[in-house]
Amino acid sequence: MKEIFELIENTGMFKGTLETLYMVSFSTVLAYIFGLPMGVLVVVTDKKGIKPNRPLNLIFGTIINLFRSIPFLILLVLLIPLTRIIVGTSIGSTAMIVPLTFASTTFVARLVETSIREIDQGVIEQALSMGATPFQIIFKVFLVEATPALIRGLAITGINLIGYSAMAGAVAGGGLGDIAIRYGYHKYNYQVMLVTVVLLVLIVQLIQFIFDRIARKVDKKRL
Repeated sequence: MKEIFELIENTGMFKGTLETLYMVSFSTVLAYIFGLPMGVLVVVTDKKGIKPNRPLNLIFGTIINLFRSIPFLILLVLLIPLTRIIVGTSIGSTAMIVPLTFASTTFVARLVETSIREIDQGVIEQALSMGATPFQIIFKVFLVEATPALIRGLAITGINLIGYSAMAGAVAGGGLGDIAIRYGYHKYNYQVMLVTVVLLVLIVQLIQFIFDRIARKVDKKRL
């Protein structure tokens, strides 16, 4: 046990863990800021939506499919010029927030779209029959009814980003992935790689546990 603590201290795993949490937290928040309205608009502008608009729906659908089809490492490299413009550098944990946000925004948009489409159509029709405006349906029906699913989507997004942040370590992205590659893979120290994997698994389990509890509480309040 003492050896493990020394290993964590010598390789800076505590700092790496904080960097991973920092990257994932900020990227998740930004992904929802951009992805939530995008997902809502895809549903609203659908041919069966409350405000059908085929051109707009096609544009958003194409953007989502395009970015979701690009592997993260390739997207990371493609966004290096933009990352440098926004952050001033293309390496480090802060710089990685840019590609992580791009990679997860369209993922969130699809999660939001799926969550809203799972809402009972009868609830929406009832709101329309009562004279609800499109904005009222979006904020008082779509987002309210889909809240538990959206909360679980936060967990899925965070876990997805932990995997991406680990891959970012291949290009000096900081965090636990960077430590695993620099101190583990390059120096053939498999103990470092094992400890970083355990830490990543613990973070994933913690995120899943927290958001599952929150979603269950929200479900009970709604019932």
